[in-house]
Amino acid sequence: MTPQIKLYHCADARSFRVLWALEELSLPYALEVMPFPPRFRVAGYKDLNPLGTVPACFINGSLMTESAAIPHVLATKFGPSELAVTPDEPAYPAYMNFLFMGEATLTFPQTIHLRYTRLEPPERRVPQAAEDYAAWFGSRLRNAEAMMAGDYACVGRFTMADISVGYAVMLAQSIGLDEQVTPEMTDYFERLSQREAFQRAKAAQGSGAIAS
Repeated sequence: MTPQIKLYHCADARSFRVLWALEELSLPYALEVMPFPPRFRVAGYKDLNPLGTVPACFINGSLMTESAAIPHVLATKFGPSELAVTPDEPAYPAYMNFLFMGEATLTFPQTIHLRYTRLEPPERRVPQAAEDYAAWFGSRLRNAEAMMAGDYACVGRFTMADISVGYAVMLAQSIGLDEQVTPEMTDYFERLSQREAFQRAKAAQGSGAIAS
């Protein structure tokens, strides 16, 4: 049975994780690219996704909104795929840890930095908070790097955990946090961004940027 998947997406936002995962799995999908943030700029979007965030991904009619969880669900529901690590593999705990670390640990402080440097009107920006959260992100990224195994996050092959962590590095580079990314993590993301599925995902979303 052909899966019915529709992704509501903003260019280079967290939903890029899902778009990248769909391309890695070569799954058919419908894509709607919206201006950011959609909860304010797209009429009726909160009727589809009460959170008002992206991604909103409908998988055979079921709504998912968490960008770190959706790639794993896609790989396991429509697999088997080596993009997911299975519970019987020794690296399964590390895989799950990195999968959620990419969002909860690495992306969160970046969103605070982004909010108080670009998204808020000038009179509401808080440079000290932005600087503190930038440093917090850098510290967390270096600690994550120390936990990684070889060229990939875990298990010695590219997995959905690399999409989760790799997006966090991609976001850092796009919002002016390059100095927080070590040369090794820059090289890591460079390897990931050469994947054909990554390039297809970039082409599918067209031009645009999260802070536009």
